[in-house]
Amino acid sequence: MPFEQLFRHISPEEISGDVFTLVSKIFPVITAGNVNHYNSMTGSGGGMGVLFKKPATWSVLRSDRYTLELIQKEQRYTMSYFPEEYRKQIMFLGSKSGRDSDKMKEVELTGIQTPSGNMTFEEARLIVECKLVQITTPLLDDFYTQEAINWLKDTYKQASDIRKYVFGEITNAWIKK
Repeated sequence: MPFEQLFRHISPEEISGDVFTLVSKIFPVITAGNVNHYNSMTGSGGGMGVLFKKPATWSVLRSDRYTLELIQKEQRYTMSYFPEEYRKQIMFLGSKSGRDSDKMKEVELTGIQTPSGNMTFEEARLIVECKLVQITTPLLDDFYTQEAINWLKDTYKQASDIRKYVFGEITNAWIKK
């Protein structure tokens, strides 16, 4: 079914629900690539707000994630939010690397291209399209609370554990009709 028959365009200001629930309980599926080759992962940290006077998102991604490589290459991506009934599929996308397998064919979701060429899924209830603004790697010296410093020291045991902070300008938002 064509994208425009499934989703209605909204402004970023019309995104409903609190951002804490969207990020920490619903978990966005972050997807990058193109119709011929794309990859998705489950996000588990980040938020939405305003950056450089534009609506924006930020995500915390492991530096070794394949989706991060595709975000850097394409410089655009989607963040898709699903109803609770798709939790199994969302968790699957976070448990397996697309670098080593064709998980996009294994996941029980239907890929669909947005009018601007980004990839997402028919089953999503909310889709946020983003243009990459910045990727940064915070240093241990950038943190000031002992709790954050302790968490980083416990978590970052090897180079692949390092997180990147990904900032994207929201270019489009869509909700299920």
